Amino acid sequence: MKILPLALIAALTAAPAFAAPEKYTLDPSHSQVVFSYTHLGFSTTYGMFSGMNGEIMFDQEDPAASSVSVSFPVRTMLTGWEDRFKHFMSPDFFNAADDAAMVTFTSTAIEVTGEKTANITGDLTINGVTKPVVLAATLNQAGTHPIANAPWAGFSATTSVLRSDFNLGLFAPNVSDEVQISISVEAQKAAE
Repeated sequence: MKILPLALIAALTAAPAFAAPEKYTLDPSHSQVVFSYTHLGFSTTYGMFSGMNGEIMFDQEDPAASSVSVSFPVRTMLTGWEDRFKHFMSPDFFNAADDAAMVTFTSTAIEVTGEKTANITGDLTINGVTKPVVLAATLNQAGTHPIANAPWAGFSATTSVLRSDFNLGLFAPNVSDEVQISISVEAQKAAE
């Protein structure tokens, strides 16, 4: 009977090493949510939210173990028309007199669908109402940021929601109840 070297025995009996998700913080200057809806069948109207805060616990080896949590004030909305913004902030819609009114999203599950794609299920809270949504997400790129010289990741995602689910259904169906959402975010690996 041969005696195996101690190093080999240790290697064979050691538990496998698993990488843990790493914390990335959103870059609010390069993260936004663009939304669109049809207006009376004549046009498509667009708007955008910015000012996002949040974090992504990103596991490149096992993306299904990742998670995301994001929030932003309703009043960061850009509509391109001041009267429309004022109407959206009124009690007819968001009733957002100050920055206390927030939109939040917290993931509850991630299903990997391809090499760089996944469906991210989570709880979306708008106007005090929480509903589950699924984001069709893509990892655009992960690597060293050429200017910040730090680990960086970029993601995009799409989904759609019904305004009426969040008590925002005024004028539906003439103004479409369904709102298309497109998300683009950048995030920097947090300092350890």
